[in-house]
Amino acid sequence: MTERTFSIIKPDATRRNLTGKINAVIEEAGLRIVAQRRVKLTDAQAKKFYEVHAERPFYGELVAQMTAEPVVVQVLEGDNAVLKYREVMGATNPDNADEGTIRKLFALSIGENSVHGSDSLENAAIEIAQFFKDEDIVG
Repeated sequence: MTERTFSIIKPDATRRNLTGKINAVIEEAGLRIVAQRRVKLTDAQAKKFYEVHAERPFYGELVAQMTAEPVVVQVLEGDNAVLKYREVMGATNPDNADEGTIRKLFALSIGENSVHGSDSLENAAIEIAQFFKDEDIVG
């Protein structure tokens, strides 16, 4: 079933000019990038996006990291896109990620793990709507 999911190429990756390489891994996996924009998240945007983690001890550091430098927000489309992209990203800890996954290839650490991907169709829809209007998504 064709689905859409949301992706962020995080500051640790954009800082190292890895957007093109990460996009290549995404496309090689059979996912289409149907919307993409480079943005500098505001503090308010990052806090809203990560509000699910607001009570966790790493929340402040996460918000600071995500607002420090530009990110690339994306909408990906493909068969079972949510699950497929989670497989393509690899485990949160790059040491545990499978070979060939984005995090195994590019992540620096658990905290600087290069990419975010939605964990469900419901969250994908919410996350996409935070950054894109329907007319921005062309597939």
